[in-house]
Amino acid sequence: MWTAPLPGQTVRHGTGVNSNRAFPTEAHPQHLDPFVLFERFYIEPDQGFPMHPHRGFEIVSYMIEGGMDHEDSLGVTNTARENEAMHITTGGGIRHSEFPADGAGCNGLQLWVNLPREDKQMDPDYSDAAADDLPTEAVDGATVTTVVGDGSPLSTHTPLEYLDVEVTDSWRWSVPDGWTGFLYAVDGVGTVEVGETSDGDAFTEGDVLPVTETETVGVATEDSLRAVAVSGRPHGEPIDQRGPFVR
Repeated sequence: MWTAPLPGQTVRHGTGVNSNRAFPTEAHPQHLDPFVLFERFYIEPDQGFPMHPHRGFEIVSYMIEGGMDHEDSLGVTNTARENEAMHITTGGGIRHSEFPADGAGCNGLQLWVNLPREDKQMDPDYSDAAADDLPTEAVDGATVTTVVGDGSPLSTHTPLEYLDVEVTDSWRWSVPDGWTGFLYAVDGVGTVEVGETSDGDAFTEGDVLPVTETETVGVATEDSLRAVAVSGRPHGEPIDQRGPFVR
């Protein structure tokens, strides 16, 4: 496991979609139990993902710019816009499509979370949250929005916390005991340090820092840095990803 930030890898999905993938990548091919993958996606106007299948995991999509139209085999249609989120449990199988709204490009963040073996065949489900539904708190040196976690209307079958953090000075983050986490830089420039004694490492847009032990992570900036801080309880099971399916 790496201990300093690494840049994400460019992934070209075809159909006008490119991503900055935090993991798994060529530099770090492992998953991060319970997380299957995390990436920032960019969809060009009038492009996107036609109806396609998934099963065996959960999806959390969080929009950064523009809007994304969602439609699925449960009969759900929704458009998620900036700072809005969607959650899908694929379970035993679901089909969905993702296209930019209003003929304009969009980008956002997508997280895949493994389901434990006994839940792989559960019924699929869907939920979403508007920006005003997500609790936001001003703390010293930062503003923190909870996408998944205390106060959010979104809940996942795998216990996790997903924070959107706008750091204007400094902010400290602790991963719960026994959980796995990571930081991903969305915009801006700053530094990160793990624990109390490590030197600060540069941290900028597209970088990712995993946290696999209970450590305090310090984030600092001289201007502004937007990052997401995600942590979850591992399942302790192999993650067997086969394209859009996680067995």
